[in-house]
Amino acid sequence: MNLYFLGTGAGMPSKRRNVTSIVLRLLEERGTLWMFDCGEGTQHQILHSPVRLSRLEKVFITHLHGDHLYGLPGLLTSRAHTGGETPVTVYGPLGIEQYIKTVLELSQGRLTYELKIVEIQEGTIFQDEQFTVEALKLEHRIDSYGYRITEADRHGRLNAEALKERGIRPGPVYGTLKEGNDVVLPDGTTLFAADFLADPIKGKVVAILGDTRVCAHAEMLAQQADVLVHEATFSHELQELAYKYGHSTAVEAAETAKRANAKQLIVTHISSRYDDGHGDPLLKEAQEIFPDVQMAKDFLDYPIV
Repeated sequence: MNLYFLGTGAGMPSKRRNVTSIVLRLLEERGTLWMFDCGEGTQHQILHSPVRLSRLEKVFITHLHGDHLYGLPGLLTSRAHTGGETPVTVYGPLGIEQYIKTVLELSQGRLTYELKIVEIQEGTIFQDEQFTVEALKLEHRIDSYGYRITEADRHGRLNAEALKERGIRPGPVYGTLKEGNDVVLPDGTTLFAADFLADPIKGKVVAILGDTRVCAHAEMLAQQADVLVHEATFSHELQELAYKYGHSTAVEAAETAKRANAKQLIVTHISSRYDDGHGDPLLKEAQEIFPDVQMAKDFLDYPIV
């Protein structure tokens, strides 16, 4: 599992940063990609990345401002021309269905795969045996959501040596036990999975927030997260401006991470006013409060370990 940042800027693209788009690569876990926001130019960024649109499974839109979704119609139609055949589900606030369907209809966009659109409310918006995704509203000028992605705990390592000592050779029995299921042998002996599995491996938790001021829901989504992705549009000296426009400073992002006991903070959605200095002042401000912080840049590939 890893995060790949396609765009890390705020408002408008700049020479150093495209507008927001993040990919959660789940290649080992399920062979797919999940995208969070899709600002204008995202498919151009993909051309310079290892991201393959044919593997796209889900798109989560945080809110309906243009720098977070203007690239979505083009990306969906381009996927139809790059071997994408499996279904794609788009999740987003009320209005996302009208936006997508209107653009596709007026532009006569044709998709070769099934597109599902889910207009979300707060709570659990997706769950299967591998992952749960929860959404809560944040505080912005329009409805903006944050997402908490929780991986299910995995079974611990199988003690193959203990099985070999029992005279059981590698085969289907190993696979059944590794999945946590007991096995009854032909002679009637029961092998209990718990006797041959190490302690469960705790699943990872990733919180990816849309544009937001400081708020309780941001902290709730980030609680004990392995990685928190939080906007840091402005430096602390522009705190009043940040609040006025529904954004956060780097200091406020760090304070949220600290209160939530997150393990790692990645700040993104950086104003173009910091292009010349590469955002160093923002990073330093955040590190004074929360040392385990990294500033995202376009094409950053971050493993979640």
